[in-house]
Amino acid sequence: MNPLAFMKIKPLFERFTQDHPKLLMFLSAAAGEVNKDSIIEITVQNAEGYTMRTNIKVNENDVELFGELKNMMNK
Repeated sequence: MNPLAFMKIKPLFERFTQDHPKLLMFLSAAAGEVNKDSIIEITVQNAEGYTMRTNIKVNENDVELFGELKNMMNK
């Protein structure tokens, strides 16, 4: 990631986490439950009611990533 882009997004992300603290708590808890072949599903519904949904089946590489993210969040 471009360091300049990271500097721009950092305060926006901090504000997002202040506005939605339960999301990070959920992600931290869920990271400990993710293992190979878990399904992660994301749903977005806009104000007009249009819904988009996607999912992924977790693989070994994903498990490693979630482990590292969990470690980062616990520090």
